[in-house]
Amino acid sequence: MSLRTIRIDFAPQGWRRTLHRLHPALAVAGVLGVLLCLGGTWMAMNLAEQRAARAAAIEQLQARSRALSKVRAVVPETAIPEAQATAVNLAILQLNVPWRELEDALATATPANIALLALDPDARKRILKITAEARNSDDMVGYVQVLKQQEFFSGAALVRHEIEEQAPGKPLRFQVEAQWRGR
Repeated sequence: MSLRTIRIDFAPQGWRRTLHRLHPALAVAGVLGVLLCLGGTWMAMNLAEQRAARAAAIEQLQARSRALSKVRAVVPETAIPEAQATAVNLAILQLNVPWRELEDALATATPANIALLALDPDARKRILKITAEARNSDDMVGYVQVLKQQEFFSGAALVRHEIEEQAPGKPLRFQVEAQWRGR
C-alpha cells in the first residue's frame, strides 16, 4: 500500500498564501511580463515625444514656406519685349555653338594644302560657312569631299569659288557651307 501525501493548509486565503503556492517559473514569467510592459510604455512615450518634435518642426517649416511665398508674390514681374527676348535667344544660340567639336572636325579634315581664312557659324541653321584657299580646283573639290565624310557634319556643299588674280600664285578662294549634326 502506498501512502499519499496530503496537503493540509489552514492559512487564510490571501496574497501571501497565493505567492507561497505559486510555481517559481510562473513567478519569473510574471516579473518578465511586468518588465516588458514597462519597457513598452517607455518606448511608446519616447516615440510620442519624437513625433511631437517632428510635427512642430514640420509646422515651423510650413510657416516659413508660407512666409517666403508671400514675399515672392510681392515682387512684380517685368515683361521682356519680344524683340529683346529674340535677341537674347539668338545670342545664347551663338554662345552654344559647339566650337570644340567644330574645331576637332576641321582639324582632322583640313590638309596642309588648304588655308582656312574665315569661319562663320549660323547656330540657328547649324551651318558653318568656311572661307578657304587652295592652289588648284582638285584640292578644293577634295577638301569638300573630306568634309562630307566627317562624322560631325551631315553635309557639305561648295557655295562659290573664284581665282584671286591680285594674290601671288593666284590661289583659288572658295566658300563651303557645312551643316553640323545636332547634339
